[in-house]
Amino acid sequence: MFAPVYLDHNATTPIDPLVLEAMLPFLRERFGNASSRHEYGRRARQAIDEARQRVAEAVNAHPTEVVFTSGGSEANNLFIKGAAATRKPGLIGVSAVEHPCVAAPARQLRKQGWELRALGVDEQGRIELAGFEQFASERPVFASIMLANNECGAIQDVPGFAARMKQVGAWLHTDAVQAFGKVPVDFRALGVNAMTLSSHKVYGPIGAGALVLDKRVELEPLIAGGGQERALRSGTENVAAIVGFGKACELAAGRMSADSERIERLRARLERGLVGQGVRVFAAQVERLPGTSFFSVAGIDGETLVGKLDRAGFAVASGSACSSANPEPSRTLMAMGVDETTARGAIRVSIGRTNNEQEVDDFLATFAQIVDQLGRLAAVSA
Repeated sequence: MFAPVYLDHNATTPIDPLVLEAMLPFLRERFGNASSRHEYGRRARQAIDEARQRVAEAVNAHPTEVVFTSGGSEANNLFIKGAAATRKPGLIGVSAVEHPCVAAPARQLRKQGWELRALGVDEQGRIELAGFEQFASERPVFASIMLANNECGAIQDVPGFAARMKQVGAWLHTDAVQAFGKVPVDFRALGVNAMTLSSHKVYGPIGAGALVLDKRVELEPLIAGGGQERALRSGTENVAAIVGFGKACELAAGRMSADSERIERLRARLERGLVGQGVRVFAAQVERLPGTSFFSVAGIDGETLVGKLDRAGFAVASGSACSSANPEPSRTLMAMGVDETTARGAIRVSIGRTNNEQEVDDFLATFAQIVDQLGRLAAVSA
């Protein structure tokens, strides 16, 4: 019997058995509140401190720079809204291909008098340098540019942008949620003022993330209360999820090189087969995340294709999982200058640690059959 194949690792990853093992005691006997002063509380606090150390070491940051959150969306909102609350309204920028949890809070700041600039990208999904330079010359307050795109996988020159922002006295934040665990992510080398991470993208639990924050950056908290997380994120800590996040970061740092090389070979195998079937692969000319492939077949609707692949046993996506309820074409592809019809036909395959060559070959064979069927139906109805 054919086993379902999961090819949507950019949306979320299965929890690693070693991560679950690390978490279980804090879901059972070690259930204390980390703010309590008795033994149960002290054990929970120690576990959080150890997890913070693991996250920091994985991205070359200091533990005091790691602020735990409920995930990437909260961390992104914490920086954007928190930074804006401490500064006078001025010019801010986000790339035109940012995740909605960056773009939406940035748009909300317009109501408070902020001017928002969308930083355009080229046909490969990379920030247009001329447009960025124009933005930087206008004395911005801060900007957010993702390290790697969640749909097409294109990797941005964040160190270069951070250096330029520093020259003009502005802050730069980067959403590194998709990049971490797949490519090297070094907080110091990137030169940014803040960086977002998420647990469930690196085989950890859903419900944990972090904002890695230069201590010289002042933020207003989104959640006020008991003063947890340097008073930047009050609330009783989710100890089990934080412990799992720390373990996942430790494992990701150790496995990244070998995993990425193998996954990149699988993607190359996939794309050779896709191109042979006349498929258009997006951002194929620039450095991308090793397992991400975003592509389109002329005349085929992406949502229809995703549904048929699902029924055939292959889990893929038509774009960002956080935007899956939105029937509009991919904002990323539209920003890249792709026409609407082609953009509506796009699907994303994101390969992970457990995938293998046979699964890729089976996907290619099934994909070819489904595209042929859909093409025949389209010809009959024309």
